[in-house]
Amino acid sequence: MSDQPTTYTLELRPRLPGRLARLDELANNLYYSWDRRVRALFHRLDAELWRGCANNPRVFLRRISQAALDDAAEDPDFLEEYHSALAVFDAYRTHRSPRENGTSLDPERDLIAYFCFEYGLHESLPIYSGGLGVLAGDHCKAASDLGAPLVAVGVLYRAGYFVQRIDGEGRQHALHLPVKAEDLPLAPALDAQGQPLRVRVTIAGRDVLLQAWIAAVGNIRLLLLDADVPDNATELRALTHQLYGGGGETRIQQEIILGIGGVRALRAMGLNPSVWHANEGHAAFMVLERIREHVAQGRDFDTALELVAAGSVFTTHTPVPAGHDRFGHELMRRFLDGYLDQLGTAVDNVLALGAEPDAPDSFNMTLLALRTARFANGVSRIHGCIAAEMEQRLWPQIAAHENPIGSITNGVHLPTFIARAWEQIFHDSFRDWRRHMLDTDYWRRIDDIPYHRFVAVRQQLKRELMAELRRRLERQHRRNCTPAAIYSRVVRHLDGGDTLLLGFARRFATYKRATLLLRDRQRLARLLGDPGRPAILLFAGKAHPHDEPGQAMIRELYSASMSPELIGRLIVIEGYDMQLARNLVQGCDVWLNTPEYPMEASGTSGMKAAINGAVNVSVLDGWWPEGWDGENGFAITPVSAHLDAETRAAEEACQLFDILEREVLPSYYGGDGQPYAEAWIRRARAAMRTLIPRFSAQRMFRDYLQRAYGPAAARSARLAADNAAGAAALSAWKRRVRERWAGVSLAAPAGLPEVLDQGQPLHFEAEIALNALAAEDVAVECILGRCGSDGFEPALALKLEPVAMSAGRGRYRLDAEALPGLQQLRLRAYPSHPLLAHPFEMGYMLWA
Repeated sequence: MSDQPTTYTLELRPRLPGRLARLDELANNLYYSWDRRVRALFHRLDAELWRGCANNPRVFLRRISQAALDDAAEDPDFLEEYHSALAVFDAYRTHRSPRENGTSLDPERDLIAYFCFEYGLHESLPIYSGGLGVLAGDHCKAASDLGAPLVAVGVLYRAGYFVQRIDGEGRQHALHLPVKAEDLPLAPALDAQGQPLRVRVTIAGRDVLLQAWIAAVGNIRLLLLDADVPDNATELRALTHQLYGGGGETRIQQEIILGIGGVRALRAMGLNPSVWHANEGHAAFMVLERIREHVAQGRDFDTALELVAAGSVFTTHTPVPAGHDRFGHELMRRFLDGYLDQLGTAVDNVLALGAEPDAPDSFNMTLLALRTARFANGVSRIHGCIAAEMEQRLWPQIAAHENPIGSITNGVHLPTFIARAWEQIFHDSFRDWRRHMLDTDYWRRIDDIPYHRFVAVRQQLKRELMAELRRRLERQHRRNCTPAAIYSRVVRHLDGGDTLLLGFARRFATYKRATLLLRDRQRLARLLGDPGRPAILLFAGKAHPHDEPGQAMIRELYSASMSPELIGRLIVIEGYDMQLARNLVQGCDVWLNTPEYPMEASGTSGMKAAINGAVNVSVLDGWWPEGWDGENGFAITPVSAHLDAETRAAEEACQLFDILEREVLPSYYGGDGQPYAEAWIRRARAAMRTLIPRFSAQRMFRDYLQRAYGPAAARSARLAADNAAGAAALSAWKRRVRERWAGVSLAAPAGLPEVLDQGQPLHFEAEIALNALAAEDVAVECILGRCGSDGFEPALALKLEPVAMSAGRGRYRLDAEALPGLQQLRLRAYPSHPLLAHPFEMGYMLWA
């Protein structure tokens, strides 16, 4: 009994008419996240309800009225759209294979298992935080587009990351809103016998039961693991509650669930991947489980390690130290109690796989992944170089630019992020554009779009963004009880499609320097408030709930946005999610990116803006040095890293102001002060023309197919052949080299000439003490090059051939053609074996 009324919830669910039965199929495949024809069906049925259900088709179909469905089933126009969407969906589902795309993977034999801690596919499946998750979602979508044999593995977080609210003081509040599985586009996963899939992992001596769910993503499956099942104790059910919640103890348990539980779930489904991709170190425990499987089959640890590493791919996504998980040995021993003993070697040898030279009690998940994967990459050219330098400790005798870490630059899924209006223009102007995503010459057609149509699209997208901003800001300020007079000043300029819109939207980490323009507020106020050339600066993004400096940046920006000189010109929008992100990259004219070099591994939001005709103004970091050509955007040159952070920020802020004042605003408004001047449209066209084919997720995925997945599958098969004879031989050879390398020495070359006449070969011999290694175990190379301003610059590597062995010493000879003119040479030796994935895989090298 109560003296206050109690409100109960009742949901009256309609029945789908037979004619519309496949709406349920469309609502349960995340294909809808990038196909507007499908989303348009739901929007047409009930636009207001569709918005009220937050674009979630599964919830929408439970709440729409029966009358609306019955009317649609008799509406010829709706049925035509419905059948058209189904026809495209069905055609998409019967897709070409990667072999038809020129790769070596065989869909009948090969399977890529892709592990990631988060996935950003659509706002209706809130299991993402930011860039890593959205990138993983785009990776899955590209795999589906290309018909690649891929299964993705992740975790079902019932409360996701968090929903952001910003109060009237600019303080961020994190709301954790659990969702029900029935509200998500998921179905229970089935094991090989067709029964609901359950797997167990042991954590700190306790069995944790995991339920598995399947999300259909076009042509591929995403497997999500969920500890929130009745058989688990309450504290164990909470393990998969929240993404990036809790501390180190929660994180290590979640990573055990993803890595070890993920492998077991795939096995229970009867799947045997040939390639295993850990997208960041969170997933690296999967290598331990695969080693355990081989050891259980009777193989020794070293052979098992070679087998596992041969088919493993690892991508690192950040140079920021906090982005690399580290667990103390006490945590490792406690939470993997009993498990580490099943790996066929001493526990200390397992812990050594994650060992850091300068932190003996730390287990680094990035280092575990690097030591157990033969294919590793950063996510842009710059980041590949930075990652190679950061992790040079794994190969200390190898120069960073030669160690095994390479790079594959990120891309974005164009169908997800390009605006509907641009799709319509493409359809009208060059209908076969989807078949030419990577053809740089094809996209010159962008220049053929008439000026007035190009401008009309940009104006339309900007008006749509402004309308959405007004709706969001009204909710935000009404909740914060902002006085009506002040609120009207906040939104007073969001009223048309001509004012220049500058956008900054991303995670609020301090190295991204969101407040760079606030270093000179008066100059910023003049820039934005010029009556002849007005501009609006938009900010959106979340800071991690434990990141106080990041939250302080939000407070500083919000305070500035409500100041008399900037109100209505600088706007902070709460609730950053995938829907708002799409609106912003489609509607902004300028996309700002101001990271502290070289902390931006890649960044993808600028790519998404560029494919919609926005112009990037960015520090030359991450992807932008590869994308910028001088005509398709603007570049802020990083100041020397030898200077302190304050000096660099001051100088780069000055550069940014100069670019905005002297180049961006004059280019956009032209000499007569009218928006969308010809010079601006030329630059916007250049952005689309040059960046669409080069920074798509399809290009990115093909790079992985050709440079990682294909080679990994081939190498894995080679080492596994004949009962893993290759893996056993390679592991035995590596043991022998490790035992003997300290006794190997390379003498100075004998008979090296100082002068050669034209046509005379370069001929000399070198002697090496092999310490009981065979001559074929060691490669000797002559590096020819020239000394420039930056020191020795190698130009050519020439192998010396072994010619004699005597008393443990090998003699090697070079007969080759020298470079023309003055040159220098160096001589080096390193271990060599035909089964190595990378010539410097062992990290040993001697120089004469």
